[in-house]
Amino acid sequence: HVRLAESGGGSVQTGGSLSLSCAVSVYARSTSAMAWFRQVPGKEREGVAGLYTTSNIPYYATSVLGRFTIAYDNSKNTLYLQMHKLKPEDTAMYYCAAAPGTVEHFLRPNGYVSWGQGTQVTVSS
Repeated sequence: HVRLAESGGGSVQTGGSLSLSCAVSVYARSTSAMAWFRQVPGKEREGVAGLYTTSNIPYYATSVLGRFTIAYDNSKNTLYLQMHKLKPEDTAMYYCAAAPGTVEHFLRPNGYVSWGQGTQVTVSS
């Protein structure tokens, strides 16, 4: 498994922006599919955005389309999530995830074998 380390969470007001990073330490196979998920206490983990690191073609959840941007920098082995026009309902612990191969669906946790420790995003109204 690879080791993932998120950073960049914090607190902002509605309409604000935050940028998350996920540093990938590769000890074994390279990553293929990567994604950002979020979770609030008592609810299931929700897929936010995903991509294949070779193509960088993104896939977004409807709830964040047009506000969030996911990208992977191969030179830095880092996954990013830029978040704009944040809403209180975006408040959650955000996790990055990685899979060594293809996944059935970017926004479903099945298939991802490596997870970061999470970074908290809080949006106040």
